[in-house]
Amino acid sequence: MNWFSHFLSAQPLLALFLTIAIGYWLGSLSVRGFALGSGAVLFVGLAVGALVPTLTLPPLLGNLGLMLFLYGVGIAYGAQFLRGLSSAAGMKANAAALIAVLAALGLTLAAVAWWPGMELSKALGAYAGAGTSTAALQAAIAVFGTASATGYSVAYPVGVAIPILMLGLYNAWRRPVLAQTRQATLLVEEVDVEEFSVLGMSIASISQTLPTGVTIAALRRGHHNLGATPQTELQRGDVLALTGTDRAALRHAALRLGPADPGRMLRDRSELDYGRFFVSSPAVAGKRLSELTLPPELGARILHLRRSDVDLAPHEDRIFEFGDRVGVLAPRESFAALSKLFGDSVRGTGEVGYIGLGVGVTLGLALGAIVWPLPLLGRFSLGFAGLLLVALMLGWRRRTGPLQWAMPLSANLVLRNFGLTVFLAVVGISSGATFAATVAHSGLMYLLLGSAVVATLVAVTLIVAVGIFRLPFDTAAGVVAGATGNPAILGFANRIAPTDKPDIGYAMIFPSMTVVKILLVQAVALWGGTT
Repeated sequence: MNWFSHFLSAQPLLALFLTIAIGYWLGSLSVRGFALGSGAVLFVGLAVGALVPTLTLPPLLGNLGLMLFLYGVGIAYGAQFLRGLSSAAGMKANAAALIAVLAALGLTLAAVAWWPGMELSKALGAYAGAGTSTAALQAAIAVFGTASATGYSVAYPVGVAIPILMLGLYNAWRRPVLAQTRQATLLVEEVDVEEFSVLGMSIASISQTLPTGVTIAALRRGHHNLGATPQTELQRGDVLALTGTDRAALRHAALRLGPADPGRMLRDRSELDYGRFFVSSPAVAGKRLSELTLPPELGARILHLRRSDVDLAPHEDRIFEFGDRVGVLAPRESFAALSKLFGDSVRGTGEVGYIGLGVGVTLGLALGAIVWPLPLLGRFSLGFAGLLLVALMLGWRRRTGPLQWAMPLSANLVLRNFGLTVFLAVVGISSGATFAATVAHSGLMYLLLGSAVVATLVAVTLIVAVGIFRLPFDTAAGVVAGATGNPAILGFANRIAPTDKPDIGYAMIFPSMTVVKILLVQAVALWGGTT
């Protein structure tokens, strides 16, 4: 075994990626729906660090990983984060999570004060682990060193398991009724224009009277399919193609114009056809629909956008994202120009704009490096919380002039998941040598602390969100997932509450509570270091 230890010690990069490979394999194993996910990388890193105490990795490597993770989270959830701060439901959700995070921290500090032998450094690590917050762990490590990682690693498993258990028990006990949401899909209705009251009216005038979300996409006259220009006046015998995502509204609009005549237009694609184009061009991504001018000679009309398997109605404030599929009605000969305009490259939807990435990270790290005076605590800096705050603002802005802040979803996921994995592996390997001794000496103490902290976090969130603010359970489940932080908890919330509310709640809460946890842990760590 000594030869293997010497080999790993001499090959730190090999040891790092071996840790990642084994960790992800173990994390993918599910026992009754419970899996550690990327958190298993930390435990494998601890084992490797304990077996090879001479193995060292540069701390800068772990910081780079955490930086990529936090920046990716901020870019992905910036819009949802600010919406959560401004909407009534979002403010209630953030208030519930904040009260729960503060209550959990109060319990942690009380345990340090009253439980003999409990160290603040490891207790804060247990607090971060119970909330599965690697960013909060980094704030504690910056003051106390890797000692905090031992408390984190002991508490992390219960930080994943207990929220899943409590959400499952609450769902089984209360059996909350959920409001089901219908997945939007584009619908088309073809109508013969026969109603006397609309003959001679322009398409622009008719469009103003149609239900919200229903549009006139095209017109057929004299065996020719034509684009629906605003000034065109309706004549008897015209056929209109109406589009929308609400079947009842679409049918109501059709009845006002004339009888249904399906197939008249769709069977003839010699002059107008329907095509979908991927948004992969940086010149289009991040722009609002009102800012995109289609050349008149193309004769094209945007019917809808498809994003994450959902059809979205086109309106002036709709923002194009990398990976969107734009549904366009246009002559076939215009398709090549439209493909060039939108980019239409699947490969392009996985590429990162490194100029925007470099500038954004630079701004975030610069903000985090500013030292602020803090009463009773001395000097204070935001650290990686500054990076996350800047990323949230840039994610909300999407682009500034030629600088593209937004990333394709697939690229963002790869970037932040890889960063989180590297950080967990480095922290685990670096603290593995002291982990075994800590667990043997006081592991049960920090395990109990972590269990109490995360149980408090979940219980207080549910009581405030559901009992006081009367938020629906599917939203509250997302708030719990965002307050506790682990994607595995969000996955379980989606299984017991199969609506889009858990995802929205998670997106509103996770960034803000990550910043709060970083600041709280950093403030308490600085206070503890000066007393």
